[in-house]
Amino acid sequence: MICYSNSNTALFFSSVDEIPTKIWDELKCTANIYFHPNFINALEKNHPDIIFSYIVLVDQNNQPIAFASIKIIDFYIDSIKNDLEFLKNIGRKLHVFPDKKPLKLLICGNTFVSGEHGVFIKKNQDKKVVIKELAESINHFVNSNKKLKKQIDAFLIKDFAKESLFITDELKDFSYHTFSVEPNMQLQLHNDWQNFEDYLASMKTKFRVKARKAFKQSAVIRIEEVTLQNIDKKLPKMTALYEKVASNANFNLGSFNLETYKDLKEKFADDYILKTYWLDDKIVGFISGVINQKSLDAHFVGIDYNLNRAYAIYQRMLYDYIEIAINKKLKTVNFGRTASEIKSSVGAEPQGLTMYLRHKKSIKNRILKLLLQRVQPTAFQQKLPFKTVKNPDEK
Repeated sequence: MICYSNSNTALFFSSVDEIPTKIWDELKCTANIYFHPNFINALEKNHPDIIFSYIVLVDQNNQPIAFASIKIIDFYIDSIKNDLEFLKNIGRKLHVFPDKKPLKLLICGNTFVSGEHGVFIKKNQDKKVVIKELAESINHFVNSNKKLKKQIDAFLIKDFAKESLFITDELKDFSYHTFSVEPNMQLQLHNDWQNFEDYLASMKTKFRVKARKAFKQSAVIRIEEVTLQNIDKKLPKMTALYEKVASNANFNLGSFNLETYKDLKEKFADDYILKTYWLDDKIVGFISGVINQKSLDAHFVGIDYNLNRAYAIYQRMLYDYIEIAINKKLKTVNFGRTASEIKSSVGAEPQGLTMYLRHKKSIKNRILKLLLQRVQPTAFQQKLPFKTVKNPDEK
């Protein structure tokens, strides 16, 4: 637990359970599941290796106007690989990153989900002013604690969509540097998709044939709901499959503990999607996701890569997410980062997300700026699977 001192504009909490109900009521943020105390608590409870803290910004009348989730992690530089390996190698040579010990990283944002799920600002606030107050409050949070001030190496504030950047670019005044990695791949559901067959009918022949083939290949796969009654038996295999997927990422800000699913299913029931994919008596994959207002957000998946190609497991999962969203009358599917090209083949389009990073040492921070200028999202070929609106008879 971190000792902290509140400021004139901010209240600090070391557990979500410390935040009074009155604050949640004033903020009116809990309709967004990522700012619901039950969701935050599930993450906090199941990740003891992460230090969780929370900032509530207040106005001159001491009324809450914004909420921010803080996580302090040990970021292992060796976890950076693939397209970002150059960042690790040059960063170490220039002593921006430590050689042996992990980087102690303070993150404002959700480490387990892509998107704007770490900072909530109440309606009718000057968002630029609030972002400045947030940056100042993060500095106060660290500087008012001698141990933290010594430990923290760098600060990361994530993830912001393009339309938010005119607000969040205020962080540049606090020596933060911008960079973008993989985009969130997002599918906007068409109003005339009443069922999955309508979705298929809207596709060009080539992509519809590809979808039919995936369903044919995966026809022998059995899909089962994960419930509170059967989850304990399934978790060990699900965890092993998740770890295989996670190990392929360019980098991870933290390893997700699948025990969290128990709390999420208990608190959110059918709004938390969790399904396993079986081949005979063997789990070969799973999907997870959350219904947040009018969106289905894909969370983590697990895949048996040895069987993926033969049974089109991952492609089938993508179609299943879409079918769930259509059946539940939702507006969008957020597929998250990675595997952008195959996600685009089912209709998803990239939504760029920007992060802000700064090193606490000014010279290292200047070098970091130069390094981050070389970080670019992985290029991919954007597929266009749908018939054009102008020509609905297009084949």
